[in-house]
Amino acid sequence: QLPCDSSVKMKFDNVLSEINGFGKFQMKLVLIQVFSRITLPCHFLLNNFMAAVPAHHCNISALDDGDNFRNLTLEKKLAVGIPAEQDGTLSSCQMFSKPQYQHLSGSNSTEDTLAVQCQNGWVYDNSTFKSTLATEWDLVCSRKGMNKATATIFFIGVMVGAPLFGFLSDRFGRRPLLLVSYLSSMMFAVLSAFSTSYIMFVIMRFFTGMSLAGISIISIVLNVEWFSIHHRTFSGIIISLDWTLGNWLLVGIAYCINEWRMLILAATSPLIPAIIAWRWLPESARWLMAKGRIDAAHHYIMKCAEMNNRSKCMAAITPMTLLESAETETGDKKYTIIDLFRTPNIRKLAICSGIVWYGVAFTYYGISLNITGFGLNPYLTQFVFASIEMPMKIGVYFILEKVGRRPGEAGALLLTGLCLLINMFVAKDKWVIRTSVAVLGKALSEASFTIIYLFTTELYPTVVRQNGLGYTSFIARLGVSISPLIMLLEDVWHLLPAVTYCAVAVGSGLVASLLPETLNTQLPEFIQDIEKPSDTLYNLLKAGKF
Repeated sequence: QLPCDSSVKMKFDNVLSEINGFGKFQMKLVLIQVFSRITLPCHFLLNNFMAAVPAHHCNISALDDGDNFRNLTLEKKLAVGIPAEQDGTLSSCQMFSKPQYQHLSGSNSTEDTLAVQCQNGWVYDNSTFKSTLATEWDLVCSRKGMNKATATIFFIGVMVGAPLFGFLSDRFGRRPLLLVSYLSSMMFAVLSAFSTSYIMFVIMRFFTGMSLAGISIISIVLNVEWFSIHHRTFSGIIISLDWTLGNWLLVGIAYCINEWRMLILAATSPLIPAIIAWRWLPESARWLMAKGRIDAAHHYIMKCAEMNNRSKCMAAITPMTLLESAETETGDKKYTIIDLFRTPNIRKLAICSGIVWYGVAFTYYGISLNITGFGLNPYLTQFVFASIEMPMKIGVYFILEKVGRRPGEAGALLLTGLCLLINMFVAKDKWVIRTSVAVLGKALSEASFTIIYLFTTELYPTVVRQNGLGYTSFIARLGVSISPLIMLLEDVWHLLPAVTYCAVAVGSGLVASLLPETLNTQLPEFIQDIEKPSDTLYNLLKAGKF
């Protein structure tokens, strides 16, 4: 075992340094949470496959007027029953009120104006997708907004769940609320898969999103709170790789399962081992100390020391030592989101971080939920988008260690905006260039998401860290819920969605430059830690010496 230094003041970052804040205990914590975190992208990006709209045209069986129509081939039936668009393709939403046989001879007639909306439903191409939400409830043409709304309603659920689970986990702890998230996510996801109506489905998706929000924000905070100062960057990056693994998993599942109900069940299945493995998850000792629950904190610190082969250090770290040295506020004080706006410095922090989170999420999902139009099938596009994340996140680790969080976040957002701007001027037939630029933009937007998660956990004090992450996640999901609907603006001007995404990315990147740098600084424990400039300066001067 390594020697211990019992002379340092036992703030939690000092304690972590003594018992090794980057050992087997931390690796076990990360690995246990892989099961639950890979479920997140499977659900967050599920609409790319579950709500896909296959090629379709009106059901023209009602036009059957006898042998003349019945003896035609399918191609000729479509020619006399469905009008053509300007590009020569068959209309998806219109049909002729009666067969136009003159089209077979190539002649034109004023009867061409007798095109009406689909009267008897649609016929869908099921070569790629056996069934989707669009084919289940005919969410196409005049009802296509209802199809887009399924993603919006899901993310509204995430938006509601983020501050709720943030408040509850700051009040009752990280560990029990994670179990609540696991169980409720599985229950509502299964119910959504067995929905008998569109209304039931969107309600169940709302509650699924609300439950998954708990996994999203609690898991990353629990990880960061158990890693030492010099390994917080690694902890933020390593846990973000779960998203990439889940992205790959989603592509594989969706490729093998092309029926939307079974797809939901398969995407939810990793929660089963997550629930089983929950029993081995530790509570955040940092949170326990901030709440004055010293005995419980000492219990988990002891477990960490034993697993990291540093148990000899525990002779110097006793419950009494922790009680005497820990800076605790009254355990009865209950923090809420309102505390994020009571005092000047944390108010500025909350406003700026909220704007950045909105821009990051709005842009990321604007790219991620629009994977068509690049000349590739949706599976390949999703796979390419997922694959670029791995090297980008490895690069992000080194960038964060060298330049810090603030320039990394601002730079990633501004470059994402640049990629979106470039693609506005690339013709759609040049799909290689469009896809390459889009993949780069997707990678940069993923980098901004990875950075902001870690950045936020370092900015907010322990007593309101989950409230802070819950609040910023709420703002982010507000952006995400609006993001899918922005694509409907292409009916106004085909470039308007891209212009909107670009402007938001650039604007939020500029705001990110107003946030304070947190590289190699101690995590603040209480709100006064960031309200007193002298304390902050002291922490900056002392950073990296424990």
